[in-house]
Amino acid sequence: MRELPRLYAIIDRATLDARGMSVREFAREMAQAGVGVVQYRDKMGTPDEVLHAVAEITAEFDGRDCLLILNDRVDLALLTGWGVHVGHQDMRPADVRALMGDRACVIGVSTHDDEQLIAADEGCADYVAVGPVFATASKADAETAVGLEGVRRARELTKKPLVAIGGITRENARSVVDAGADSVAVIGGLLLKGEQPRKLAEDFLEILR
Repeated sequence: MRELPRLYAIIDRATLDARGMSVREFAREMAQAGVGVVQYRDKMGTPDEVLHAVAEITAEFDGRDCLLILNDRVDLALLTGWGVHVGHQDMRPADVRALMGDRACVIGVSTHDDEQLIAADEGCADYVAVGPVFATASKADAETAVGLEGVRRARELTKKPLVAIGGITRENARSVVDAGADSVAVIGGLLLKGEQPRKLAEDFLEILR
């Protein structure tokens, strides 16, 4: 796969609903900022609701160079042509690859410890995510924070593109990249009260240059 952009924006439906912002509006802000990889995450939506959001996001990024990834929903990724990201308790990347067949599809996998990292490095996932790096409020069942040392350890255990996630802000993003992450995944840090998501994304892009 191509090199991952430094900023990996996650469009999380539950977080957007809590902030009173629509998926389309937020996607438009990310597109206008020039974000190069976006993941859509909706843990509770029906297939029709997820596909509707996917269509809205696709429309906003039409004509732009952006990698689009769907969280968990391998079945819907098959329908949309998007990439897919799976958790360590979800479908194995090898099974996802088998389902995708000859279709070119980016596959990412989450990891939280050495055993999972080693398995991911040896497997067929295109990139590996590690986290949470810092404490996060964006995921109710988040694992224990691994800290910057966890990012350094992950860098030692995989040669694949490494995405760090969890509690990443403008203030600490640079330290995460310096610890070895190729890309930082951000949710809440792009949705701060009184600040425009587009400007926040542009700030991250500047910091992570």
